[in-house]
Amino acid sequence: MIDDAVRAQLAALLDWRDAHAGFRAAVKGIPPKLRGAVPPGWEYSAWQLVEHIRIAQRDILDFCVAKTYREKKWPDDYWPASRAPRSAGAWTGSLAAYRRDVAALQRLARDRRLDLSAAVPRGQGQTYLREILLVADHTAYHVGQLITLRRTLGIWK
Repeated sequence: MIDDAVRAQLAALLDWRDAHAGFRAAVKGIPPKLRGAVPPGWEYSAWQLVEHIRIAQRDILDFCVAKTYREKKWPDDYWPASRAPRSAGAWTGSLAAYRRDVAALQRLARDRRLDLSAAVPRGQGQTYLREILLVADHTAYHVGQLITLRRTLGIWK
Protein backbone atom coordinates (compact mmCIF):
# COMPACT_ATOMS: atom_id res chain seq x y z
CA MET A 1 0.00 0.00 0.00
CA ILE A 2 1.23 3.48 -0.84
CA ASP A 3 1.38 5.59 2.31
CA ASP A 4 0.87 9.34 2.72
CA ALA A 5 4.60 10.11 2.66
CA VAL A 6 4.99 8.42 -0.72
CA ARG A 7 1.87 10.19 -2.01
CA ALA A 8 3.29 13.53 -0.85
CA GLN A 9 6.59 12.86 -2.66
CA LEU A 10 4.72 11.84 -5.79
CA ALA A 11 2.68 15.06 -5.68
CA ALA A 12 5.86 17.10 -5.14
CA LEU A 13 7.52 15.39 -8.10
CA LEU A 14 4.88 16.90 -10.39
CA ASP A 15 6.16 20.38 -9.53
CA TRP A 16 9.74 19.46 -8.70
CA ARG A 17 12.23 22.21 -7.99
CA ASP A 18 14.78 20.45 -5.80
CA ALA A 19 17.22 18.90 -8.27
CA HIS A 20 16.74 21.23 -11.24
CA ALA A 21 14.73 24.19 -12.46
CA GLY A 22 11.02 23.54 -12.59
CA PHE A 23 8.41 24.60 -15.11
CA ARG A 24 7.73 27.94 -13.40
CA ALA A 25 11.38 28.98 -13.55
CA ALA A 26 11.70 27.76 -17.13
CA VAL A 27 8.88 29.99 -18.40
CA LYS A 28 9.33 32.99 -16.10
CA GLY A 29 10.17 36.18 -17.89
CA ILE A 30 10.35 34.92 -21.46
CA PRO A 31 9.87 38.12 -23.46
CA PRO A 32 6.79 38.10 -25.70
CA LYS A 33 8.90 38.67 -28.83
CA LEU A 34 10.94 35.50 -28.10
CA ARG A 35 8.08 33.14 -27.23
CA GLY A 36 7.79 32.13 -30.89
CA ALA A 37 11.50 32.24 -31.74
CA VAL A 38 13.04 29.09 -33.19
CA PRO A 39 16.84 29.41 -33.33
CA PRO A 40 18.85 27.63 -36.04
CA GLY A 41 19.08 23.92 -35.27
CA TRP A 42 15.95 23.97 -33.12
CA GLU A 43 12.63 22.42 -34.06
CA TYR A 44 10.36 24.15 -31.55
CA SER A 45 9.77 27.52 -29.94
CA ALA A 46 9.15 28.16 -26.25
CA TRP A 47 5.44 28.50 -27.07
CA GLN A 48 5.34 25.13 -28.79
CA LEU A 49 7.15 23.45 -25.88
CA VAL A 50 4.89 25.08 -23.28
CA GLU A 51 1.75 24.13 -25.17
CA HIS A 52 3.00 20.59 -25.77
CA ILE A 53 3.68 20.14 -22.06
CA ARG A 54 0.22 21.50 -21.22
CA ILE A 55 -1.61 19.45 -23.83
CA ALA A 56 0.13 16.18 -22.93
CA GLN A 57 -0.39 16.76 -19.21
CA ARG A 58 -4.09 17.52 -19.74
CA ASP A 59 -4.49 14.46 -21.93
CA ILE A 60 -3.05 12.22 -19.23
CA LEU A 61 -5.19 13.87 -16.55
CA ASP A 62 -8.29 13.32 -18.71
CA PHE A 63 -7.23 9.72 -19.32
CA CYS A 64 -7.12 9.21 -15.55
CA VAL A 65 -10.28 10.99 -14.46
CA ALA A 66 -12.68 11.70 -17.31
CA LYS A 67 -15.76 9.51 -17.53
CA THR A 68 -15.33 9.51 -21.28
CA TYR A 69 -11.94 9.79 -22.92
CA ARG A 70 -10.98 10.10 -26.55
CA GLU A 71 -7.41 9.30 -27.45
CA LYS A 72 -5.58 12.08 -29.24
CA LYS A 73 -3.83 11.62 -32.58
CA TRP A 74 -0.04 11.68 -32.37
CA PRO A 75 1.64 14.04 -33.12
CA ASP A 76 -0.96 16.41 -34.58
CA ASP A 77 -3.07 16.82 -31.44
CA TYR A 78 -0.07 17.28 -29.12
CA TRP A 79 1.77 20.17 -30.75
CA PRO A 80 0.44 23.62 -31.63
CA ALA A 81 0.63 24.48 -35.31
CA SER A 82 1.78 28.04 -34.69
CA ARG A 83 5.29 28.80 -33.47
CA ALA A 84 4.05 31.79 -31.48
CA PRO A 85 1.04 32.36 -29.25
CA ARG A 86 -1.70 34.35 -30.95
CA SER A 87 -1.73 36.80 -28.03
CA ALA A 88 -0.29 37.50 -24.59
CA GLY A 89 -3.55 36.07 -23.25
CA ALA A 90 -2.94 32.76 -25.00
CA TRP A 91 0.46 32.54 -23.27
CA THR A 92 -0.86 33.39 -19.81
CA GLY A 93 -3.89 31.15 -20.35
CA SER A 94 -1.67 28.21 -21.22
CA LEU A 95 0.46 28.76 -18.10
CA ALA A 96 -2.67 29.03 -15.93
CA ALA A 97 -4.13 25.83 -17.42
CA TYR A 98 -0.84 24.04 -16.81
CA ARG A 99 -0.89 25.10 -13.13
CA ARG A 100 -4.54 24.04 -12.70
CA ASP A 101 -3.86 20.63 -14.18
CA VAL A 102 -0.72 20.10 -12.07
CA ALA A 103 -2.80 20.88 -8.98
CA ALA A 104 -5.45 18.36 -10.10
CA LEU A 105 -2.80 15.68 -10.63
CA GLN A 106 -1.32 16.46 -7.21
CA ARG A 107 -4.75 16.02 -5.62
CA LEU A 108 -5.06 12.71 -7.46
CA ALA A 109 -1.68 11.58 -6.14
CA ARG A 110 -2.65 12.49 -2.56
CA ASP A 111 -6.15 10.98 -2.68
CA ARG A 112 -6.17 8.00 -0.30
CA ARG A 113 -9.36 6.69 -1.86
CA LEU A 114 -7.48 6.04 -5.10
CA ASP A 115 -5.35 2.93 -5.35
CA LEU A 116 -2.41 4.28 -7.33
CA SER A 117 -1.41 0.77 -8.34
CA ALA A 118 -4.84 0.12 -9.88
CA ALA A 119 -5.27 0.11 -13.64
CA VAL A 120 -6.91 3.16 -15.18
CA PRO A 121 -10.33 1.92 -16.38
CA ARG A 122 -9.97 3.46 -19.84
CA GLY A 123 -6.51 2.04 -20.36
CA GLN A 124 -4.79 -1.13 -21.34
CA GLY A 125 -3.08 -1.90 -18.06
CA GLN A 126 -1.64 1.55 -17.31
CA THR A 127 -1.81 2.37 -13.61
CA TYR A 128 -2.50 5.73 -12.01
CA LEU A 129 1.02 5.67 -10.59
CA ARG A 130 2.50 5.13 -14.04
CA GLU A 131 0.51 8.01 -15.49
CA ILE A 132 1.54 10.44 -12.74
CA LEU A 133 5.19 9.43 -13.14
CA LEU A 134 4.83 9.80 -16.91
CA VAL A 135 3.63 13.40 -16.51
CA ALA A 136 6.52 14.23 -14.17
CA ASP A 137 9.11 12.65 -16.46
CA HIS A 138 7.67 14.19 -19.64
CA THR A 139 7.51 17.65 -18.10
CA ALA A 140 11.07 17.41 -16.74
CA TYR A 141 12.38 16.44 -20.17
CA HIS A 142 10.76 19.41 -21.89
CA VAL A 143 11.66 21.81 -19.06
CA GLY A 144 15.26 20.89 -19.80
CA GLN A 145 14.64 21.79 -23.43
CA LEU A 146 13.08 25.12 -22.41
CA ILE A 147 16.14 25.99 -20.31
CA THR A 148 18.49 25.06 -23.15
CA LEU A 149 16.36 27.05 -25.61
CA ARG A 150 16.51 30.06 -23.30
CA ARG A 151 20.30 29.74 -23.09
CA THR A 152 20.46 29.60 -26.88
CA LEU A 153 18.31 32.74 -27.07
CA GLY A 154 20.47 34.45 -24.41
CA ILE A 155 17.66 34.81 -21.87
CA TRP A 156 18.78 32.41 -19.14
CA LYS A 157 21.07 33.47 -16.34
